[in-house]
Amino acid sequence: MTAAGPVGHDDIDALIMRLRLGTEASELHGSLCGYLAGGGSLRGTSVLAALQLDGEATDPSVADEALLQQLARQCEAELADPELGFEPLLPADDRPLTERAEAMVDWCRGFLGGFGLAGTAAHAQLSEEAQEILRDLGTVAASSFDFGNEAEDEDALIEVQEFIRVAAMLLHTECTAHDPSASGTVH
Repeated sequence: MTAAGPVGHDDIDALIMRLRLGTEASELHGSLCGYLAGGGSLRGTSVLAALQLDGEATDPSVADEALLQQLARQCEAELADPELGFEPLLPADDRPLTERAEAMVDWCRGFLGGFGLAGTAAHAQLSEEAQEILRDLGTVAASSFDFGNEAEDEDALIEVQEFIRVAAMLLHTECTAHDPSASGTVH
């Protein structure tokens, strides 16, 4: 068995197929990131239970559960990365533009849903900037795209992806800053 690298889009895609979750890989990643960014905790609960995802395949295998836990740790680490290394998990750049744009919309939809599920007190204290970021993510989540000039469309997609990347990290920082249990204090 090879050493596990970071969980990728294809890994999640395969997991979703195995568990028949009825969601997209990018949406699942977005949901998990939104949940964690919103201050949600996975202590004592599974990823699927926290995100209220039920697959038709009722019991995830030990390997699938481990993959979800690895993905959760990966999301937590990336969202809190001081080097700002977080990236929304989207199809590879060699995939068609329409597929990547739709995945980005799915990711934003998932993020907003997960953020709402986290339901923490921090949400009531969000700054004006954070509230605006949530509104902008909502706009992206409700978007459908018209494609014209491929180079311009590619540039626009990269800009929106960069906004989403930074937005997720800002919301994570703001929501976890209000939550003393999420801070890294040493006892």
